[in-house]
Amino acid sequence: MEYNIVPMDRSHVPQIAELERECFSAPWSEAMLTEALFDPQASFIVAEAEDGGVLGYAGLQVVLDEGYIDNIAVEPAARRHGVADELLDVFCRFGEVHLAFLTLEVRSSNEPAIALYRKHGFEEAGRRKDYYTKPTEDAVIMTRYFRRIPKEDA
Repeated sequence: MEYNIVPMDRSHVPQIAELERECFSAPWSEAMLTEALFDPQASFIVAEAEDGGVLGYAGLQVVLDEGYIDNIAVEPAARRHGVADELLDVFCRFGEVHLAFLTLEVRSSNEPAIALYRKHGFEEAGRRKDYYTKPTEDAVIMTRYFRRIPKEDA
């Protein structure tokens, strides 16, 4: 499967919104995605097929040296081809240079995603009870630390 990782632009928004509706019970709208394009604290990247189609995407919010991964979504037909792995790798490489940590939430039943995050050095940092709806489910908070804060400085 051939694709390139590129910054999200307006042309990607309708396809990403459709992917959101397909993958998430509380999807981001086209308006929310368009707004994210102009957020100076956000970075959204796309796995773009040779024909311009969106195979997957990921979003990151950065505040100072803290990173929060909003979403990672991959078209069902493109799953198990390394797309999510490569999208996450981009953010982890950025984090190694610029961040103290990256964090995210994942449904407790989403074992493939949890395995992917562990592969990239994320550890369970906590849970949010009944965080997700449709169906109601806990979120596992997973975090990857790049720079540990010494206890005497905390």
